[in-house]
Amino acid sequence: MSQPVDSAVSAVRTYVEQHRAAFLDDLTEWLRIPSVSAQPDHAPDVRRSADWLAAALTATGFPTAEVWPTPGAPAVYAEWPSSDPGAPTVLVYGHHDVQPAAREDGWHSEPFEPVVRDNRMYARGAADDKGQVFFHTLGVRAHLATTGRSAPAVHLKLLVEGEEESGSPHFRSLVEQHADRLAADVVIVSDTGMWSEDTPTVCTGMRGLAECEIRLHGPDQDIHSGSFGGAVPNPATAVARLVAALHDEHARVAIPGFYDGVVELTDRERELFAELPFDEREWLRAAFSHATAGEAGYSTLERVWARPTAEVNGIGGGYQGPGSKTIIPSSAMAKLSFRLVAGQDPDHIEKAVRDWVAGQIPDGVRYEIAFSPATRPCLTPLDHPALKSVARAMGRAFGTPVRFTREGGSGPAADLQDVLGVPVLFLGISVPSDGWHAPDEKVELDLLLKGAEASAHLWDDLAEHWQRVP
Repeated sequence: MSQPVDSAVSAVRTYVEQHRAAFLDDLTEWLRIPSVSAQPDHAPDVRRSADWLAAALTATGFPTAEVWPTPGAPAVYAEWPSSDPGAPTVLVYGHHDVQPAAREDGWHSEPFEPVVRDNRMYARGAADDKGQVFFHTLGVRAHLATTGRSAPAVHLKLLVEGEEESGSPHFRSLVEQHADRLAADVVIVSDTGMWSEDTPTVCTGMRGLAECEIRLHGPDQDIHSGSFGGAVPNPATAVARLVAALHDEHARVAIPGFYDGVVELTDRERELFAELPFDEREWLRAAFSHATAGEAGYSTLERVWARPTAEVNGIGGGYQGPGSKTIIPSSAMAKLSFRLVAGQDPDHIEKAVRDWVAGQIPDGVRYEIAFSPATRPCLTPLDHPALKSVARAMGRAFGTPVRFTREGGSGPAADLQDVLGVPVLFLGISVPSDGWHAPDEKVELDLLLKGAEASAHLWDDLAEHWQRVP
């Protein structure tokens, strides 16, 4: 007979508290490894981080824990089968590489020598993402200890990459190469956060991303604007008109076909977003901006989380030095990015943008356009049974019903959805003040332990409430 809910929650919390010190000691050891994937000098440290994690997962009880090489930094894979062959299979994603950090960047302590102040652990990677990966080790131990199981209630897999902070250049190919071993019914991403310490939330989706650079060429060299101005096309003028035409008067993207397939917000989602304690003035301060702007008919949160965008990331051409130089420049350029939402296909967006650009370029101006590899959007419907399990597990850990958000940015988790063909869900405990990528990155220790509790509750809930997909 299963334990009553209150006693199960109490048992998990007690186990987590009893093992808190050892857990934090181990995490501190891992955080001391400067696994900075963006800096070649730290390549041995990234490998050492992967080896450390594989050994820690073996010590946790995972019967399989492997370091997977890539042409760049290594990833770590672990697997722990359930004793129930019909249990769902869950793949947890995170990353063990970190952003560069140095004391002179503004840290109040050494970034790779963790310190605890005011119940917060300060170190590079404390929140992004080693802390959030590592709470699963404590969570699965609590799950086993409080249920009497010798193996998890689900077939549990982990994939912890080593290049997320460098753009995950080899991640998709790694997933494709190992798709059979990574096969799962659902992916849980623990590289995310919550609204705030007082408002626990579950993210239900991330936007995708397409990026391009457009270069325009007019005269074969810079020419005199007095002798030739007004009689030949100017590529700087052409690029200005191009970016000015990106949006209509309602701030909607004006590229034909751009909104094809967009999954619109439901009334319930809009209600849930509106319930969040959102302070627009505080948000503007965090954005270092002086006013909001965007697509008409949508709130700020809706624009950031659930609407596609087109942004000018850079524009240039002609003389940029002091004083004047009266020329018609020979070239100009623009860098554009497009955040995509569920239902949008990056290949379709690329074609639509290419066709639109071709129609904007005047005669006499040559151009080329180059796209970077795209990231697909991901979205889990609110009524998905696995999402309900995540929400219940978080609710049990925090003692309160959770709310729902989305993420405005993009990440490699969408590759898991795309290649494996399964939903992606998010389980994270970081809060905005944790300072990802900034000096004095930290994690709130009480929240970190709540993450372990939520992880412990999740595996039973998924096994009980979600039948494995045949």
